[in-house]
Amino acid sequence: MQPKPPTKPTLDGLERKWAEHWTRSGVYRFDRSRSRVEVFSIDTPPPTVSGSLHLGHAFSYTQTDVIARFQRMRGRAVFYPMGWDDNGLPTERRVQRHFGVRCDPSLPYKPAFEPPEWPSRQPIAVSRPNFVELCSQLTMQDEHAFEALFRRLGLSVDWSLTYATIGERARRASQRAFLRLLAKGLAYQAEAPTLWEVDFHTAVAQAELEDRRVEGTSYRVRFTGDDGDAVEVDTTRPELLPACVALVTHPDDDRFKALVGRSMRTPLFGARVPLLTHRLADPGKGTGVAMLCTFGDPTDLVWWRELGIGMRPVLDRDGTIRTVRWGTEGFEAEDPAAAQRAHDELAGLPVARARERAAAMLRRVGALAAPPARVTQTVKFYEHGNQPVEILTSRQWFVRTLSLKAALLARGAELSWHPAFMRSRFQTWVDGLTSDWCISRQRFFGVPFPLWFPVGPDGVVDHDHPLVPEEARLPVDPSTDVPAGYTADQREQPGGFVGAPDVMDTWATSALTPEIAGGWEDDQDLFARVFPMDLRPQGHDIIRTWLFYSVARAHVEHDTLPWVHAVISGWVVDPSRRKMAKSRGNVLTPDDALERFGADALRWWAAGKRAGADTAFDEGQLRVGRRLATKLLHASRFVLAVRGGRRGTPGGEAAEVGEPLDRAMLAALAAVVDEATLAFEAYEPARALEAAEGFFWTFCDDYLELVKGRAYGEAGPAGQASAVAALRLALRTLLLLFAPVLPFVTEEVWSWWRSGSIHRASWPEGGPLRAATGVERPSPLALDAAAAVLAEVRRAKTLAKRSLRTEAATVAVSDHPDRLAVLAEVADDLCRAGRIADLSLGPPAAVAIVRVALADA
Repeated sequence: MQPKPPTKPTLDGLERKWAEHWTRSGVYRFDRSRSRVEVFSIDTPPPTVSGSLHLGHAFSYTQTDVIARFQRMRGRAVFYPMGWDDNGLPTERRVQRHFGVRCDPSLPYKPAFEPPEWPSRQPIAVSRPNFVELCSQLTMQDEHAFEALFRRLGLSVDWSLTYATIGERARRASQRAFLRLLAKGLAYQAEAPTLWEVDFHTAVAQAELEDRRVEGTSYRVRFTGDDGDAVEVDTTRPELLPACVALVTHPDDDRFKALVGRSMRTPLFGARVPLLTHRLADPGKGTGVAMLCTFGDPTDLVWWRELGIGMRPVLDRDGTIRTVRWGTEGFEAEDPAAAQRAHDELAGLPVARARERAAAMLRRVGALAAPPARVTQTVKFYEHGNQPVEILTSRQWFVRTLSLKAALLARGAELSWHPAFMRSRFQTWVDGLTSDWCISRQRFFGVPFPLWFPVGPDGVVDHDHPLVPEEARLPVDPSTDVPAGYTADQREQPGGFVGAPDVMDTWATSALTPEIAGGWEDDQDLFARVFPMDLRPQGHDIIRTWLFYSVARAHVEHDTLPWVHAVISGWVVDPSRRKMAKSRGNVLTPDDALERFGADALRWWAAGKRAGADTAFDEGQLRVGRRLATKLLHASRFVLAVRGGRRGTPGGEAAEVGEPLDRAMLAALAAVVDEATLAFEAYEPARALEAAEGFFWTFCDDYLELVKGRAYGEAGPAGQASAVAALRLALRTLLLLFAPVLPFVTEEVWSWWRSGSIHRASWPEGGPLRAATGVERPSPLALDAAAAVLAEVRRAKTLAKRSLRTEAATVAVSDHPDRLAVLAEVADDLCRAGRIADLSLGPPAAVAIVRVALADA
């Protein structure tokens, strides 16, 4: 026997009640016995474990969960895992600050190490194993907090499918994928110009950069030639004058054609540099001539490669000017001693201080052709960094992506994008690639490269012939494991080996989330049931990273896309339309919103936003969402309180729906079901919610009022039975329509009169609703027409400041003949709801006119 609706239903306590029930019952557990065609698999974004979740996470993960719940109700076995992205720079930075430590790989491991209780300004140096242990300790705490919040939010994740990007399974998959790239010649190591983050002392990838507007100073510097010629160049980086290897102008710029091919002397250093041309030089920028330095920015890198100029690097990995010897190869000068004296003034200085010093030196020797000018410029930053990235020469691992551009563009065209215009962002990114993907990082908490390098008898490391483990050994840690054929005491000895010191970029592992979650090579039965996956949900800001890299890895390894559909979510932005980010200090956490308004209200707000659209957080919208959930409780209680036959006797939707108003309501609801189903199938849940919610308020505000008297038996048993049957059918259908968005309140109401979970019930269909009306083509017109007249009657009473229970002496309606005809069929319901004594219909009119005369007070 099902429980009765409570006398005073409330939303309070529903989240804890049903979250615990769902955990016990395993309602969201993936059924791995189902075939691939019966499975809907989701490549869920693993959130970065570096602090707390913000409102943007609740926003985007809810949008994914709504789709997962719909697919489950459509009869699919939903593969819905959760991963934790717990390695990478953000995690390391958080651990450093939280514990007051820094990693020093040269230190030995301390088994009983305890971090200081109160971190000081001077961080304590710890070994790499100790540092990794602290990272694991803190990320585990964060993961538990993340899971608790996601459960409270109502995510229908199968929590038995959780993984971590630093876990054994992920490390094995990441190392296996790398070794296969290496075997195919798609991974290579090279000493090459590399994007470098000076604060973190590590290489970064092109996809991890972002443009920021910064204030700077432009200096007009004079270069001189042999015949008294001079060329003036505007630069914001005078500290890179010792790295200048050429001057560049546009080939069509007539101002400098006579000087093209000649050499000029750099001020302060007297190095001869040629004046060359390149199509990327901007004649309208500055003087029309630019310095080519190795390297000041990515454009320098393009010029250097395409013009075939030598390299003169002057930056060290810590962002200071390195010490060099002028007069040696690569640093030739007309007066090496003078060049050395100038360089010694800059050596060892951080870039910003070196810039000031170089400007002062230029002013001192009269090499400034104009006063300095303040400028605002766009500068490349690492997305998690506070200093502009530099370009240094270092030995790094790369994956060949430039050679795959055409194939990856074809994959992007093959992928189904939601919204469709996001495809262009992928295409623009691939078209704009200028370098292969740098996947190595000079960090500590990450997946290590599974390689060792032999050391020759002379102690020289042979980087060209790496020692590769068998896949069966993976995962390996080259800092502690030993390659086959060697012993531990041969580490870092002549004739022995050294372990690869770097770890992989976190994206190199995250790009394999479909493979990691799906059990690639570890569980081939599972992998065959879920891969390629159906859905990748993600933000638009990481199309260039996570989506691009995932497509590239699946293309190379499996010759397929990693998923069929990509649903791109927007950002939650602040009132200034800036993305919420911890670095900006504008983050809002979901905890307060959940506490004050509840999970269903927060989910309603998130689910109502279109894919790809940024949205500003508005607390007022959460109030609307909570009002909807509350109204659903009370409307459901009313529907379940009325009975068929006579008031107080049992009845249900099995009875015949014979009244015109009831048939019209079910016809309108059938159309809503059709629209919502099409919207969900098109990955547009916001449109489905809009349709369902629009009908629900009509149902509550109009239909319930129109049918209430008949439902209570005021028109006899047959009329009551029709009303109750229609009400029950409508309630069941509305609960199913709202279930993906409002899982807690719908589960609560479902439990009042149904067995099992609503989230395992079948999604509604329009056909049975139409069939229940007993007519071939039921029309919603009667409900629409009656609601319009009822609204006018209510308005007249309100304007007269009379109670809605006031009798309307007469109501005269002029309207289209079709509407007048259906109004005649529902006149009794309309008169009861509006307390209308005399209803007259006609004459016909092109525009509806309703005249209301109220009874005397």
